Amino acid sequence: MLIDARNSTLLVVDVQGKLVPAIAGWQALLDHVIWLIRVARKLDVPVLACEQYPQGLGPTHPAVAAELPPGCIASKVHFSAVAGACHGLDLPAGPGQFVVCGMETHVCVLQTAMELLAAGKQVFVVEEAVGSRRDGDKALALARMRDGGASIVSREMVAFEWLRRSDSDVFREVSKAFLR
Repeated sequence: MLIDARNSTLLVVDVQGKLVPAIAGWQALLDHVIWLIRVARKLDVPVLACEQYPQGLGPTHPAVAAELPPGCIASKVHFSAVAGACHGLDLPAGPGQFVVCGMETHVCVLQTAMELLAAGKQVFVVEEAVGSRRDGDKALALARMRDGGASIVSREMVAFEWLRRSDSDVFREVSKAFLR
């Protein structure tokens, strides 16, 4: 299955200021998450975000928060955004596909992805836009999500699948701005 811009949502999981510096390759992760948000917004793909216990881990990193649509951040105490009922993710309605990025891969991203899969959703985890404090934890989580039915993808795979074709003005705009 391909990612369909009309039936998918970008879900940004817990990219929070206090935790970001502890993540392996954190600057690249931030850059990739911001890139995904910008492409999604350019293509009118809905963007949702969540924060894990913001009283302790702080709010969404300012560079990410600046790119998010107003009102799209929900806080949670469950590790899974589904169990936390963020944005109604615990309900059967809504998009059939989720493109997932964020932190930490082996905790909140994993639990959210697995519960989305259990709810019958198609899940696409963007490999270079997820991170953990330890690379080994990230690798194990990606393998487990793949084994559970998630597709592990790159950010360019997401963009090209959302676009689907090259003969449009929007493709030329996205290509020029994001696919250099």
